Amino acid sequence: MLLSTLAFGLLAWAPQALAAFGVTTSTSSYVVDSGNDNGFVVTVSRSDCSITSIKYRGTEYQYSSQSSHIASGLGSATVSYSIVSSTYAKVTCVAKNSDFDLTHYYVIKSGDSTVYMATYTNAEPAIGELRYIARLSNSLLPVEYPFGTASTTAGGTAIEGSDVFKVSGETRSKFYSSQRFIDNKVWCFTNSGADIHACMVTDPSRTYEKSSGGPFFRDINSNNNGEFSALTLYMNSGHVQTESYRQGLHGPYALVFSRSGIPVQAGVDFSFFSSLSISGYTADSARGYVSGTATGVSSSFEKVIHWTNSNFQYWTKASSSGAFTSPAMVPGTYTMILYQGELKVASQSVSVTAGSTKSSNIAATSAIVTSSHTTVFKIGEWDGTPTGLLNADKQLRMHPSDSRMSSWGPLTYTVGSSSASSFPMALFKSVNAPVTIKLPLSSAISKAATLRIGTTLAFAGGRPSVTVNSYSQSFSAPVSIDSRGVTRGAYRGNGEVYDVAIPAGTLVSGTNTITISVISGSSGDTFLSPNFVFDCVELFY
Repeated sequence: MLLSTLAFGLLAWAPQALAAFGVTTSTSSYVVDSGNDNGFVVTVSRSDCSITSIKYRGTEYQYSSQSSHIASGLGSATVSYSIVSSTYAKVTCVAKNSDFDLTHYYVIKSGDSTVYMATYTNAEPAIGELRYIARLSNSLLPVEYPFGTASTTAGGTAIEGSDVFKVSGETRSKFYSSQRFIDNKVWCFTNSGADIHACMVTDPSRTYEKSSGGPFFRDINSNNNGEFSALTLYMNSGHVQTESYRQGLHGPYALVFSRSGIPVQAGVDFSFFSSLSISGYTADSARGYVSGTATGVSSSFEKVIHWTNSNFQYWTKASSSGAFTSPAMVPGTYTMILYQGELKVASQSVSVTAGSTKSSNIAATSAIVTSSHTTVFKIGEWDGTPTGLLNADKQLRMHPSDSRMSSWGPLTYTVGSSSASSFPMALFKSVNAPVTIKLPLSSAISKAATLRIGTTLAFAGGRPSVTVNSYSQSFSAPVSIDSRGVTRGAYRGNGEVYDVAIPAGTLVSGTNTITISVISGSSGDTFLSPNFVFDCVELFY
């Protein structure tokens, strides 16, 4: 009797566990079965290219009320499939209408539990953002990785727009799931027991080669809104946009299901895409490399190398000694940029040719890090970020109004006794401006001096207006970025540096008072008033 029961159980699982790899066609769908022992089956709509079902080990993980798709959905598409080398099921979706001009690919490999994807664009969607959104069952996959509840907005009340919420006294937003593209490798939803994971995984060299914004750009990764668990791969968007969009092949990237823990980026093999006739795909054999040594960057900071032109971009981190080798790059001429942390300190031109490695060393040339001068005080570090300043450790994952934030002020910083962590990372016209710096001097500074204020991001034309004792100086508006910033977890924009030329004799013996205010042609309320984010404030002569 026991043997019969066991046999029945095995037979009940057998149709899924032993199903053959292949595609079943119906009037409305293509059903792709990977044929693996986890019973991984994906259904793609033949009318609009959306995924309507994802079954894994016999369980439906696709959210039932909405599908998974590009942008807000293609509306309509010409969808076809082919089997390549008896191993890969390639579904090709072509959409050409008033909103889209693209080709999207789904690839399922025999024996895998992964949907590999890539998206080829000829024009930017009218919606102004290019993303893939996988809508998964919230009841089955409610736990976000790696940032926990930062973007869990379920049950919340909107406090800014329709995308920042307060939940049980904490602020949450889908924007608080962001990670720098250079670090964005794997992000997931899992069940409460963490034995089933659904994860987005990027290709280390190709996923972002057509993105915009550079290695430190961030965008939405995930959102648990109570209805579904959303995993997104953003290729570009208008979220703090700093450069033009690139068109062409975005990807590959992958949606990976796993019951053996969080997948490792290096463990996901995308190399077979070279055999699939994917539009815009350039194999490694037709690419080249750049290698060299980066110098002049303080050992306290990461050394990041960035190659960029109007068509492609790549990046890597140099070793502690400065040695680096680029990812495999499409041939062309690139601007090669060196960053101290996230601060641009050098750039030069380099040409990449197929099948070879170009040697190109790079050294910091920016006067910010190479000039010899006498520093009177410095608040923060020249690294292109507000790291170390007040609330910078929280701002990526919560709204500035969050009760977990330290008070924004207005505050007074006293040179010699205050710490950088007591100086605000951002100055808001209607919240904490001005910030005051008290500078005690035992003797007057007879020379002309410079107060250098580095900023990373400005909103609504926000820029410094400075008074040093009786001397004042203001600045013209920075280049506008049409996007909220600090309130939705961003700190990086165009990055401006303002030099206040302090006349000789202005800084006197005793206590000197420096105030930094926000000047702007517009006004606003609270944290959406004109503002800017500090990188570093340095007084020198």
